[in-house]
Amino acid sequence: MSMNKELLHLESDGTLSFGDYTLKKKTKLENFEFEGDIYKVKTFSEITKLEKNGMFVYESVPGSTVRNYKATAEEESFLVSSYEDVQFTLELEADQEYEVFIDAVSAGTMMTNLSGKLSVSVELDVGEESHVRVVKV
Repeated sequence: MSMNKELLHLESDGTLSFGDYTLKKKTKLENFEFEGDIYKVKTFSEITKLEKNGMFVYESVPGSTVRNYKATAEEESFLVSSYEDVQFTLELEADQEYEVFIDAVSAGTMMTNLSGKLSVSVELDVGEESHVRVVKV
């Protein structure tokens, strides 16, 4: 796994990568423009948070590094790494069912709450990353 030291950047395939769980103190990057939207990331070892146009997109505890993040109306996918097991929360469509895949294996279907939040836990070791896909049912 290659570690990106930029807090937020555009990959050559048109996806976003963000976060750095190796940082000891909270660091942020604001006003990153991508496809007409403005992104902000806050990250360090304890938490990583991504916002788009001032709205919640992603948050993990502990902090994480996310690579190749892509979101459409039907699906979100990305690679996630951290120094231990990680729990992340995504902002999706409210009161909607989604199937969650971790490394191409279904973890089952889950409902978002009334505010559209969906929380998922992934077991990780240092240096590992998992591919996450969340698909609208």
